[in-house]
Amino acid sequence: MEAIRRGLVWLLVFMILQRGEAQLSENFYSNTCPNLESIVKQEVSTKFSQTFVTIPATLRLFFHDCFVEGCDASVMISSPNGDAEKDAQDNLSLAGDGFDTVIKAKQAVERQCHGIVSCADILALAARDVVVLAGGPSWEVELGRLDGLVSKASNVAGNLPEPEFNRVQLNTMFARHNLTQLDMIALSGAHTVGFSHCNRFANRLYSFSSSSPVDPTLDPNYAQELMQACPRNVDPSIAINMDPETPQTFDNVYYQNLVAGKGLFTSDEVLFTDPASDPTVNDFATNPGNFNGAFITAMRKLGRVGVKTGKNGEIRIDCTAFNS
Repeated sequence: MEAIRRGLVWLLVFMILQRGEAQLSENFYSNTCPNLESIVKQEVSTKFSQTFVTIPATLRLFFHDCFVEGCDASVMISSPNGDAEKDAQDNLSLAGDGFDTVIKAKQAVERQCHGIVSCADILALAARDVVVLAGGPSWEVELGRLDGLVSKASNVAGNLPEPEFNRVQLNTMFARHNLTQLDMIALSGAHTVGFSHCNRFANRLYSFSSSSPVDPTLDPNYAQELMQACPRNVDPSIAINMDPETPQTFDNVYYQNLVAGKGLFTSDEVLFTDPASDPTVNDFATNPGNFNGAFITAMRKLGRVGVKTGKNGEIRIDCTAFNS
């Protein structure tokens, strides 16, 4: 009898732990907002036709949202006091076009399905749609998230990977969200359409170590190109493509760049220079299908992080403000 009781307790605990994931379904809105995906896709396409930045900005916004409070659109909140999640130092470089993409899509959805679809789900759909628009793979997005009720700048520090992280630091941070090393390497591939401001990697060009100002893992010619684009005391608004070869195409060239010593961040290049991760980098560099498959799996897993349900969330009418 005691064994049965313990078994039931563990089953209950498991169900509670899994509740967030269990709420998600690819068909969550099939009855309540059947045109949801086509509405979001149209708005994302319109925004993309105005600026390519839509793609990296929206993808990065999804990642930054999920890694702090979970995938709950808490990063979308605007605070008159400048103390919301988006106001944190690590989020100040999030491009406005990503926010605008979600806001425009939400407004369009509200016109047809008022008060039904969360901003968190719209962001998850938009992240998929921008990958497809850039030539990347498509996947079915699990839906049913609620929008979070907390958005604090003070909760961001220490929850996003830094550009100087090594493989162990990256794995530790991703593991907090049930993401494996394979997931981490695949999600890093989003840098194939990313861009960065010079101050995020300037140390690799001018002050790497006492014996070598330039990071020796950088291809010398690539280092010279970066120095020309990012001289000392450069305008902080200057941004550099993270993939110097095919910056506007979602492909596996990011991994080919790592093999060639053209990873922009230390946290990029270390994936190749660390013997524990370089086999995966080499595989993705030569097998785009393997990368695409791993990226899809990782994005679906990322979308399950910290999902809000019940009293822990709401359906915001305005993505930038709590309903109350």
